[in-house]
Amino acid sequence: MRPFLMTFGKELLIFLRSLMLVLVVLYSFTVDVYIAGQGIEMKPRNVTVGYVDKTGGGISQKILSRLHAPEFKPPKAFLSQEALSDAIFNKEITVGLVFDRDFAVDYRKGRPAQLNVLLDATVASQSLITLIYLQNIVLDFADLAMPLQIKTHKLFNENADTHQFMALAEMLSVITLLVVILGAVVFVKEKEDGTWDIMLLMPVSPRITILAKSLSQVFIVMIGTVIAVGWVLVGAFDVPINGSFWAFVLLTFFYSFSSAGIGLFVAAVSKDVMQVAQLSIIIMMPLIFLSGAWTPIYAMHPILQKLSLLSPLRYYIEGAESIFFRGTDFVDLWPYFGGVILLGTMLYLYGFRKIGRLF
Repeated sequence: MRPFLMTFGKELLIFLRSLMLVLVVLYSFTVDVYIAGQGIEMKPRNVTVGYVDKTGGGISQKILSRLHAPEFKPPKAFLSQEALSDAIFNKEITVGLVFDRDFAVDYRKGRPAQLNVLLDATVASQSLITLIYLQNIVLDFADLAMPLQIKTHKLFNENADTHQFMALAEMLSVITLLVVILGAVVFVKEKEDGTWDIMLLMPVSPRITILAKSLSQVFIVMIGTVIAVGWVLVGAFDVPINGSFWAFVLLTFFYSFSSAGIGLFVAAVSKDVMQVAQLSIIIMMPLIFLSGAWTPIYAMHPILQKLSLLSPLRYYIEGAESIFFRGTDFVDLWPYFGGVILLGTMLYLYGFRKIGRLF
């Protein structure tokens, strides 16, 4: 037990003495998570709108008056549809509205009135969400005699706040990358510094050395996770913790071992820190993509949906969201714990055996 604790403590001291590495970890768990949560906006913001109004005003201006800040900038008038199209081509305008000459007349006489909408589809998400806004605005002016009333009840995120989800997803991705990179660098630095052979001559079991070194990096990431949850998620974005915080900590601990196993594999095949960074990105990007952090699982191709079952990050993200937003009881989290523990055990044992061959 003493060799384990000494090796564990030595790695923590080495980390604390590396000021730049400490700053990188702190930046990743604070500033980076905050920027991802605050900077990525799914709702329309400052959308530039242009219009061509051949009706002379009236109903068209009432529709345009609904396009106001902070979602839209003041609509800009154009004399022709060609000029409006050129402005969209030059990225001066994102959404263009064309009110034909008969638009107001058709509207007043109860005939179908046509509103032409031009969208810059290169800004896909903002344009399509803006189109939904426009459809709702136009429906307010339509006299629809429908015996139907839709009442929406938003569950788990009543304010539909995307900042909370983006901040949480970014933190989980940061945990993944840091565990892999730190867990690999702690071994590769021994190769670069020329102390690998000295480490092999130490009267300590290689298993204890590997376990102590990888566990020390997991401990560092766990501390960073607590800081990110307390200062950024809860402090800055008011993310609710409807479930058990300790269940999340335990799930993070098990998940960190799966990422640490990938880090051990990267360390075994890398000769320097540069190769660690390259291999980590190559390996982790597919896992992050298949996890559902960027694209919902149900929106993927059926083959990719099956492959996502092999990503421990998928179970980690679903489990974390269930704890934070849904308030799932600990006993009902077993599918996420099961997936993380099963895949994590396989990955860690493989990485452990891979780097163990170098001792």
